[in-house]
Amino acid sequence: MCGIVGYIGKRQAVSIIMDGLKRLEYRGYDSAGMAVYEPGGRIAVRRASGKLRHLEETLRGEPTEGVFGIGHTRWATHGRPTEENAHPHRDSRGDLVVVHNGIVENYLTLRHALQAKGHVFVSETDTEVIAHLVEESFTGNLEEAVRQAIGQVQGVFAIAIISAKDPHKIVAARQGPPVVIGLGEDEYFVASDVPAILSHTRDMFFLADGDMAVLTPAGVSLTDFSGNPVTRAISHIHWDPILAEKGGYKHFMQKEIYEQPRSTRDTMLGRLGAESGRVFLDEVQISPEQMRGFRQIRIIACGTSWHAGLAGKFLIEKLARIPVEVDYGSEFRYRDPIVPPDTLTVVISQSGETADTLAAQREAKQKGSLTLAICNVVGSMITREANGSLMTHAGPEIGVASTKAFTSQLTALFVLALYLGQERGTLSPEQVRAQIEEALKIPGKMEQVLATEVLYQNLARALHKAKDFLYLGRGIHFPIALEGALKLKEISYIHAEGYPAGEMKHGPNALIDENLPVVVLAAYDPADPDSRIRYEKTITNIQEVKARSGIVVAVCNDGDQLIRGMVDYVIPVPVTGEALLPLLEIIPLQLLAYHVAVRLGCDVDQPRNLAKSVTVE
Repeated sequence: MCGIVGYIGKRQAVSIIMDGLKRLEYRGYDSAGMAVYEPGGRIAVRRASGKLRHLEETLRGEPTEGVFGIGHTRWATHGRPTEENAHPHRDSRGDLVVVHNGIVENYLTLRHALQAKGHVFVSETDTEVIAHLVEESFTGNLEEAVRQAIGQVQGVFAIAIISAKDPHKIVAARQGPPVVIGLGEDEYFVASDVPAILSHTRDMFFLADGDMAVLTPAGVSLTDFSGNPVTRAISHIHWDPILAEKGGYKHFMQKEIYEQPRSTRDTMLGRLGAESGRVFLDEVQISPEQMRGFRQIRIIACGTSWHAGLAGKFLIEKLARIPVEVDYGSEFRYRDPIVPPDTLTVVISQSGETADTLAAQREAKQKGSLTLAICNVVGSMITREANGSLMTHAGPEIGVASTKAFTSQLTALFVLALYLGQERGTLSPEQVRAQIEEALKIPGKMEQVLATEVLYQNLARALHKAKDFLYLGRGIHFPIALEGALKLKEISYIHAEGYPAGEMKHGPNALIDENLPVVVLAAYDPADPDSRIRYEKTITNIQEVKARSGIVVAVCNDGDQLIRGMVDYVIPVPVTGEALLPLLEIIPLQLLAYHVAVRLGCDVDQPRNLAKSVTVE
């Protein structure tokens, strides 16, 4: 979950590396550092604990310059977040430095063996053993020494290494966490994620597991760990670099909340035919015949993506009438799951590099299942290993707490469910057309919800001192309650719990008192009889809470006077179909969490102990 940036070319490396680290700080912000090969033939290392501004202060006091180097921003795993444990790490002589994202599982065994040979370690990290292993194997050729060293490493890693004894090259290797190589004009880049280098080049390729890249001023060579040449397809990234900037918003999270009408529209674009009344998924590369043959769907994801997957279960079962199971990626492969051959496994990941989800995908494939990736990053590992991919087109998401990625995933799942219903004949052409027509109105309705931000500021002023929150929802709205609770706890550090509204009598009623805000998802589709029944039962739940003096915040239909008369606070959303309501309901919950966190003075974009992409287990 750390961030790596490297540059080799003709320009000064320090500013390029620092700019890249700033764009990757969402991946870790416990400490940071960089190493630059200076014209005099030595490698200068600058490191600092804490956020990147501390490294900038260090560089102002001890400037350095050179045309190639590597940098790192850290999320601590092994060793405290101190300057001594910050990357880059050096070998005994200081001629070689390494930056690393991942975990060396056998580092203690390796460390003891190296110490027995006279190596002296100065940090608590697992990463330092890599530098010493390369030093031990070095005979003049850096890539060969790296190849020998990583052959001894057990675990997962993305690394970048430079050496004063074999200069003018960066060696990068991947086994697990992501590595992207950028191709410029007589300059080359290595990074953990696309936004780090997007302002310099849009032509990139992604390393696969077992790949090693050697970057020199003359170009990039690519081999496997045995030294055999390999090739990877070059992707042209269409993201606008300005999307990765704050654009006048106070926080990235706020900006990304407000980008949701656009990202939702972009995820529908070209897939929902307004004139034809049909859904098109030609890009998915799983044929309509195969789609019609599936008898079960299994959705695998982690965190926010798991909540999207749980909502997807309701969508697919309702619209396509296929049974769906939803699994946590971190649990799936540890229980020897039963995966019948007529199962489609859908894996969901914003980054496409989530370690647990990727491992679960491989387990499902090994058991004979076709896999479909729902992802935001073209060329990521999950998309490369899937039989087909449904890209979300959300653009870069920098805030650690996911917002637009979640709604884009929900949109993609709705499109998939509608396509399955269309191809399997569980929906009539008229029903498909009606769903498409309503879906195409959602971005405009999202903008209506976003136009009332003062409402959330006032709510935050009233509720920010609460120690606990309870979020309630029924049916497809239960996953949205879970996601709303997660957003609040992630960025405000207030304990929050999402619960099925029908389970109130089985425990949560004991928590309700005059100090507990209860957020109830009570919007409904007046044209859907099942939705009306859910609404009526939710009214009963609201009355249960009020009978116990709880504070009720209701997300409800615009103009719902019945609910307005019985709750403390109302958040209105436009009326839409039951399957699309989650796309409108989640925005108020994101904004509530955001404004509560801001009022409490929390670091919204970089909440404590969390990182954006969980690329190690």
